[in-house]
Amino acid sequence: MAEAHRDIVLVVDDSPETLSFLTDAIERSGATVLVAVAGDLALALVEEITPDIILLDAMMPGMDGFETCRQLKARTDLAHVPVIFMTGLSETEHIVKGLEAGGVDYVTKPIAPDEILARIRVHLAGARSARSARAALDTTGRTLFAVDREGNVLWSTPQAARLLTGIAPESMPLGLPAAAQAWLNGCLSGIAIAPIPLSDRNGTAYSLSFVGSTGEEILLRLARDGTATSLERLGARLRITNREAEVLLWLSRGKSSRDIGEILGLSPRTVTKHLEAIYAKLGVENRTAASVIAARHLQDLA
Repeated sequence: MAEAHRDIVLVVDDSPETLSFLTDAIERSGATVLVAVAGDLALALVEEITPDIILLDAMMPGMDGFETCRQLKARTDLAHVPVIFMTGLSETEHIVKGLEAGGVDYVTKPIAPDEILARIRVHLAGARSARSARAALDTTGRTLFAVDREGNVLWSTPQAARLLTGIAPESMPLGLPAAAQAWLNGCLSGIAIAPIPLSDRNGTAYSLSFVGSTGEEILLRLARDGTATSLERLGARLRITNREAEVLLWLSRGKSSRDIGEILGLSPRTVTKHLEAIYAKLGVENRTAASVIAARHLQDLA
């Protein structure tokens, strides 16, 4: 029988007493505990192992918990990991600061073992549910991701992450390019909701769409540009030239020969010659039959 999965809890605190107390309590609950006594050591540790949840002391010498959390959350592979702040500070401003840094919850010291274990269970369950949902989206080919209001990526399906890596400048954390950030601001204010075009470093065209928002999490969809994908498929499947694919695509969208000529900058005579070549290659006699064949090959891209 396969061994049951043991949750990994990373505890970051500079107090030996707190570390000993939490390690004992958490290990008794059946989880594995990792320990770091400083923020920079926690950042080094997660390079090797990804925890399921992090307990983070807010006030530590050197890099405090707030900055540690911000740096953890800047990594896309850790963006989904819940962070619970531990603090002796109960002032509202410190609680807000922790939540703004990326924490999902906080507990005040001295910590009650039953309380911290209950909070760990709740946030682990929520994280597992979110990961399952994102994995399901990915298996259906959904290129979805969520950002905050500054355009920083909070989470993404694996396919979306691969596309974003090709679009985002290599020197920057994973997030929206400047043009897309301006568009996002328009979406949030209700001014702009139409998808916008983007391209990666190889010039491949994509379309970025606004799906919706829930609080501070804004859901977006990134996909290959529909026209570019359609042309690529028609050319590959029907063995026609790029120009013929363009003519056939607009034909399948109900455009007349005159309209196609205006869209593509071609004379009516040239459009006619391309249509004749298309009919011959497809083994059909008229535009209706050619449109049906094109639609059949494009139907799952709709």
